Amino acid sequence: MQFFIKNKNLTINFDFSTIYVKILARSFKLGIEKLIKKLKIKNWIPYGWNMAKIEPLDKPKGKLILVTSINPTKYGEGKTTMSIGLADSMTKLGKKVILALREPSLGPVFGIKGGATGGGKSKLVPSDEINLHFTGDFHAITSANNLLCALIDNHLFHGNQLDIDKNNILFHRCIDMNDRSLREITISQEKLKNNVERKESFTITSASEIMAILCLAKNLEDLKERLGDILIAFSRSGKPIYARDLKAENAMTILLKNAIMPNLVMSANGTPAIVHGGPFANIAHGCNSIIATKTALSLGQYCVTEAGFGADLGGEKFIDLKCRLSGLNPNVVVIVVSLRAIKSHSDDGSLDDGLGNLLKHIENFKNVFNKQVVVAINKFENDDEKELAIIQEFCAKHGVKAILSSPYLEDFGCIDLAKQVISLCDNNNSDLKYAYDLDGTIKDKISSLAKNIYGAGNIVYSSVAEEKIAKFEKLGENYPIVVAKTQYSLSDDERLTGRPKKFDFHVRDIEIKTGAKFIVVIAGKISLMPGLPLEPNSEKMTIDKNGDVKL
Repeated sequence: MQFFIKNKNLTINFDFSTIYVKILARSFKLGIEKLIKKLKIKNWIPYGWNMAKIEPLDKPKGKLILVTSINPTKYGEGKTTMSIGLADSMTKLGKKVILALREPSLGPVFGIKGGATGGGKSKLVPSDEINLHFTGDFHAITSANNLLCALIDNHLFHGNQLDIDKNNILFHRCIDMNDRSLREITISQEKLKNNVERKESFTITSASEIMAILCLAKNLEDLKERLGDILIAFSRSGKPIYARDLKAENAMTILLKNAIMPNLVMSANGTPAIVHGGPFANIAHGCNSIIATKTALSLGQYCVTEAGFGADLGGEKFIDLKCRLSGLNPNVVVIVVSLRAIKSHSDDGSLDDGLGNLLKHIENFKNVFNKQVVVAINKFENDDEKELAIIQEFCAKHGVKAILSSPYLEDFGCIDLAKQVISLCDNNNSDLKYAYDLDGTIKDKISSLAKNIYGAGNIVYSSVAEEKIAKFEKLGENYPIVVAKTQYSLSDDERLTGRPKKFDFHVRDIEIKTGAKFIVVIAGKISLMPGLPLEPNSEKMTIDKNGDVKL
């Protein structure tokens, strides 16, 4: 069903079949410039009529709300939808709220997840553009990454003066697409003089070190320094070789000079949203950029942000990596659940296992990180009221309020949640605690996370992991760690749903990111390059003769 409202300056097209709102102005500035002026942003670059790059700000004064969830299920818990709905509802209550969210990756958009801009009554606009090319940040990151790879192979071709060991190159190519065929390949097969044939692999752009660097950098200068610090390889004598040794950092920074600026859009209900950076939480650190979050906190009274996948992944990394590096400290943590998600953590469809999973995440944030917690129950039309009451009673028993919210079904469907969040924010904020000490060894940090956050018993290291731990500790850096593991379980085995206890946690491999300044711990069967499912989401997408897209 569609209808149109027109005057000489403005046409509004309401398409309720897709719950998509387009504001077609006589000029771009009628849409986004009003928001720019309202927020008093001085420097900005327009991207179309409804998106803009804005100047980074670093004078945070607002209060920070972190949205996370239980371990994901096939149904999805609705973190992004809940984040948008919460921000919209807080705005409705008269608060100045800015969203700070991650950019979608083309891999999941065309793969299994689909779009990542919310849904129903709580979504970002323009959804199709944000989910696809947006302002080109992912393309810039991919280009900068692969420029460095090209420079490495060019150096090998022209004599290899740095004596790079071709079998010990640590930096790899990336692409923003799920393509399992690129996990292991051979390059430079052309029969040319001085050509160096070698094994290569691709990661998805979201898991690349360049993505992490962009999201963790303080400013353009810090970005360039971090790019130069990337450990690209070891020489045949064991000497570390960095991107700065190839004089790569300036050219890479040039490619990223606009990408480091955060992107401004809005929700369908008019709440400003800064969408910037998009590392996956299961194979990277899962948070939007520090620049975006600090800019949001500089512009508004409140910033609502999210961390990817479950609280054991994005939520933990938000605290132990992003907050540790930036000085951020969330006032409130919102853990999102749904009835069907909780029930899917059990083989027989009961609530017990799912409630156990929820409780572990509550305990982690209250007892380990020392944060105030509220549970947001994402309510759907066919949910059983008695079962919803059981979830609420369970949470109350453990000292946490669980509030029914309907961001998908209703405009401003999170009013009760918004009131509770505002109330908690007004309380004195507690000191933030971390899950591990930076001064510990790599194994100490892994042990703290595996045992205290996941609930593991023994930690089992492969010979490859043991060898790399010894090698990287010789570099003398006390880096935080980023665990790459399945999102579907607290363990490294996606089949162990609910709240498994005293399981073996398997560390398969270790990577070091000296530009991003963290250690990647690869656990279980997780891959840094996802694959497409049997029926990818791309098969369901349509575009009509007018160019209107349905994802």
